Amino acid sequence: MIEDDLQAAFERHESLTPPTGPLRAAIDRIAAIRRRRRRRTALGGATLALLAVTGLGSAQLVTPAKAPERAELLAGPTGGAPAGAMNLLLLGVDSWSGPQPPLADSVLLVHVPADRSRLYLLSIPRDLKVAVPDHGIDKINAAFAFGSHREGRQPDLGAGYHLTSQAVRQLTGVRVDAGAVLTYPVLRKVTDAVGGVELCLPTEVRSFHTGRTYPAGCQRLGGAASVDVLRQRRTLANDSQDRDRNAQRFAAALVRRVDERGVLHDPVRLSRLAAGIGPDLALGSASGSLLDLLALVPQLKSAEVVGLNLPVVLGDAPTHSYEPDPVGAPELLAALRGDRLAAWVAAHPDRVTALR
Repeated sequence: MIEDDLQAAFERHESLTPPTGPLRAAIDRIAAIRRRRRRRTALGGATLALLAVTGLGSAQLVTPAKAPERAELLAGPTGGAPAGAMNLLLLGVDSWSGPQPPLADSVLLVHVPADRSRLYLLSIPRDLKVAVPDHGIDKINAAFAFGSHREGRQPDLGAGYHLTSQAVRQLTGVRVDAGAVLTYPVLRKVTDAVGGVELCLPTEVRSFHTGRTYPAGCQRLGGAASVDVLRQRRTLANDSQDRDRNAQRFAAALVRRVDERGVLHDPVRLSRLAAGIGPDLALGSASGSLLDLLALVPQLKSAEVVGLNLPVVLGDAPTHSYEPDPVGAPELLAALRGDRLAAWVAAHPDRVTALR
């Protein structure tokens, strides 16, 4: 009896039941949006991982025992993704112990032009004298130490990045859209993840740290060997400036390698690469504007990387420091601000780092 009553009740109300088609479609739309968001988050993180790795080589890399076991992501202004050119600031820091603040021994500005034609890597010498906000004139690598110092406590890497980015903005006159503070584990791990890179050296590099010699010419190097090469400056003719150029050569080799393997423009493979990095890369908050910014990178039309060094001159003795070249630096920075680096490179081929 009860079953008959229930059946009759269902039949009476069946006509009032809304159709399932629209509900199913709505659920499918929500699921699709969530899948896109997950892919977008993975793509943004992997893209920054790739870019960040390219900047680490110019840092004075440290031994595994002393290096922090992760990289810190620090997002810049989040007022919306730029419609035109974008700039990422990548800082490589040396080791530190206790409350002693570290120096930023690598300062690399990655410029992506509005036409997305290629990447430009502009190395700023660590010993360049600049105006550091609230700290007067000092070497640019000291800005990170000033900003990150906290009396009796561990350094605040975020504050160090922020002060350094302010100094870079004052020096270059361009907006810094996002950036990262890195140590060597990411570099080594990603290099190994892509099967090594073909690094082309213009001259022989002898390792001050391991005694190994890397001959001039192109050679396939894994993560540990790449770190060894990129640590070297004391045995190079132009010290840290030659180390910066070797970092640019490594960056170009890495981008070529991931492009050869179809990673650069494949969100799925980028996501797998990011997953492989694991805890060595700690991403910050996945704000929509930051994801929009990072998602522009796979739109690059070419895997070509152009390496540039800010033109400098030796400063006054006895400090080993540089000052911006009064002629060459303003011209290059004007081209950077106007997103005209392609024309500047064509007019100054002798200022471009030979990456092969």
